[in-house]
Amino acid sequence: MDQPNVVSPETDDGLSPYRTFTRDEWAKLRADAPMTLTADEVVQLQSLNDPISLDEVAAIYLPLSRLLSLYVAATQGLFRATQRFLLAEQEEKVPYIIGVAGSVAVGKSTTARVLKALLARWPNTPKVDLVTTDGFLLPNAELTRLGLMEKKGFPESYDTGKLLRFLADIKAGKRNVKAPLYSHLVYDVVPGEETTIDRPDILIVEGLNVLQPARMPKDGEAIPFVSDFFDFSVYIDADEEDLHRWYVNRFLRLRHTAFRDPLSYFRRYAELPEAEAMNIADGLWNRINLLNLRENIVPTRQRASLILTKGASHRIETVALRRL
Repeated sequence: MDQPNVVSPETDDGLSPYRTFTRDEWAKLRADAPMTLTADEVVQLQSLNDPISLDEVAAIYLPLSRLLSLYVAATQGLFRATQRFLLAEQEEKVPYIIGVAGSVAVGKSTTARVLKALLARWPNTPKVDLVTTDGFLLPNAELTRLGLMEKKGFPESYDTGKLLRFLADIKAGKRNVKAPLYSHLVYDVVPGEETTIDRPDILIVEGLNVLQPARMPKDGEAIPFVSDFFDFSVYIDADEEDLHRWYVNRFLRLRHTAFRDPLSYFRRYAELPEAEAMNIADGLWNRINLLNLRENIVPTRQRASLILTKGASHRIETVALRRL
């Protein structure tokens, strides 16, 4: 996979919208920020087949949480200045929304959970919530009716209107905003199940296509993008071959864990011989996930505020920060 159009600080010619840091350069930006997670907590936050160490948190995520804490504080000050300009009654601050995007199996969930845990321990953002866009997928019955089960995770498989209304309500500072829940066990939205988001300091929104723009209208009509509601966004990048290998390895591990649950949508794969299971995983990757990656996910990479690029071991090697 081609790397993002970024340049290192040493070779910056002023043309890239990003400034890129090596792992060591970025780690130094932690400054004196204290480590607030233990090794055991980090293990609990990681996803299946997505290893992350305390060193990774210290080198990558602690500096990022420090940057985001500064950004949130600045945004809160800007909000207060706007309220004064509008001669408006003093309102409570609205949530700062962070989008986390990237391929299947790249480690979005781990990144989102680690950021949530770190940001909740900064003094100006004690309340941090996390939602995934999986809950805004169309139910399987609807996807089947529309012939979209093979496009699950593609932009057209989401109830984008519902997601936009959710984000608009969050940004409006509304209380007790509901988001639908998704079960990876049954591979479907859970009817009647919701989570409630009540004016957090920060909301993290994690999903495959959260940076995907809508088609531009020819008549100039205003069409909102999901990312219009983001204050900051993170794209997690990796080579296609590594993503393929991580996806297959995760699939094989799930055969011995979640797939064995009688309620699992993928129960039929649990008892297959490993070679046959690998062929199925390869097919799912090439037919669905790779196609979605190339057509819909990678093209959104350049819209991110920050790009974290992983190496073959899941270790983040470079960090590209968009210039302000």
